Amino acid sequence: MRSTKAGSMADNTVAELLLQKLRDGDCEGLDSLELAGALGVDHQQVVGAVKSLQSLGEIIEAEQRSSKKWELSAEGQEIAESGSQEVRLLQSLPKEGLQQSELMKLPIAKVGFSKAMSNHWIRLDKAAEGGPRVFRTVDAVEDAVKEKLQLILQGKSDNVNEKDKSELKKRKLLNEVTIKTYWVTKGKGFSISISKQDTDLTPEMIASGSWRDKKFKAYNFNALGVMPESGHLHPLLKVRTQFRQIFLEMGFTEMPTNNFIESSFWNFDALFQPQQHPARDQHDTFFLLDPAMASEFPMDYLERVKKVHSEGGYGSQGYKYDWSINEAKKNLLRTHTTAVSARMLYKLAQQKEFMPVKYFSIDRVFRNETLDATHLAEFHQIEGVVADFGLTLGDLMGVLKEFFNKLGITKLRFKPAYNPYTEPSMEVFSYHEGLKKWVEVGNSGVFRPEMLLPMGLPEGVSVIAWGLSLERPTMIKYGINNIRELVGHKVNLQMVYDSPICRLDS
Repeated sequence: MRSTKAGSMADNTVAELLLQKLRDGDCEGLDSLELAGALGVDHQQVVGAVKSLQSLGEIIEAEQRSSKKWELSAEGQEIAESGSQEVRLLQSLPKEGLQQSELMKLPIAKVGFSKAMSNHWIRLDKAAEGGPRVFRTVDAVEDAVKEKLQLILQGKSDNVNEKDKSELKKRKLLNEVTIKTYWVTKGKGFSISISKQDTDLTPEMIASGSWRDKKFKAYNFNALGVMPESGHLHPLLKVRTQFRQIFLEMGFTEMPTNNFIESSFWNFDALFQPQQHPARDQHDTFFLLDPAMASEFPMDYLERVKKVHSEGGYGSQGYKYDWSINEAKKNLLRTHTTAVSARMLYKLAQQKEFMPVKYFSIDRVFRNETLDATHLAEFHQIEGVVADFGLTLGDLMGVLKEFFNKLGITKLRFKPAYNPYTEPSMEVFSYHEGLKKWVEVGNSGVFRPEMLLPMGLPEGVSVIAWGLSLERPTMIKYGINNIRELVGHKVNLQMVYDSPICRLDS
């Protein structure tokens, strides 16, 4: 801040001196570069003062002019002081000559040897004893390169012809630069007193009439306005991309989830969820009117599912009820992406040889909810599935810790829970720094044998799985401060957490 104020004060001082010279001078105008030299200041300071005066109205008139100027490069300045490489090489060469290998060790030898040879100042005897030897052919020379560079350094570039300038430029000793200057003259409203112009017409000025006595800064209609911020990704899309990347880094394969419409068989029955379960009621699920029923099923698998529900099997006594195929045929909007997991596991079971797999999905699911402050009819579910021999609850906890650690959520707790198609089952909790309490972020478990064995998977294969809503980890990941920033004002933390964006459904 200090440097900005100091720069502003310096510009004002230069502006005042410029106006005084225009008032007192006999000439028609002033050149900004010459004025900078006379005042002993940087040219950019004078340019800043000119632009500042231009913004105040017609105090001055300024015409921009361009001119070419020759400047020495860093190497050119060194040669102007110490001499050219070819002359210095000649001066370092003794009368009895010097072996070429020794001569080329000099820092100036690469350029100096080439230029001295082309000028015929030295000769090379390749047949000399001990190897090629370099000898002088002249005793003394004039350093024309140094002299020309000194003339240009003194501002006498007109005394150097264009051919020599071009040669010096090729050697990268000289640069041609364009200098932009201003020719400053008195304007129609010339004055040596600088008064600040108003930029805003306020309601108070209009009410009091004081605007009549004020000078307003002219509008610059060519100035670029502030570009509106647009095209930002929604936080959910950002976190969805991050989730997907984490799954891929952990070696998971994405499942196809483009079938929002699913049959009750794959959505419920294949998961060993009984047909009288409350989740299958119309108050919780969107059922379709047209087409109301699905028609294609793997019938042998369907019969095994029917049997394990109604009679039991695979070490289970089942649910002991009359299983209805008409109930299983009902079409619905899928209530969870686990229906996709069931299809993928059945497909895996049909392979000749079992291969361990890791699947994931991130997509929309639907619930027949009454819309309110804490419920939505549509949200996103994240699901991970691992199938292999001998997997245990410890493997599930380890995968979950790795998964959430990659997301930046490190404080986790696990709590026993109940799910119809997993046993054992666990709820996953994370500590929220904003709310200062533990909040639920997901559900998990090991798929039951009653679900896996009817599919045809080998005995001994375990499948660990977990599901969570995309919305709630988004709030935990972004933190409450960023949520506040997105909303644009102060919000109640618990209200945000309980809102639909943070809704959790397993």
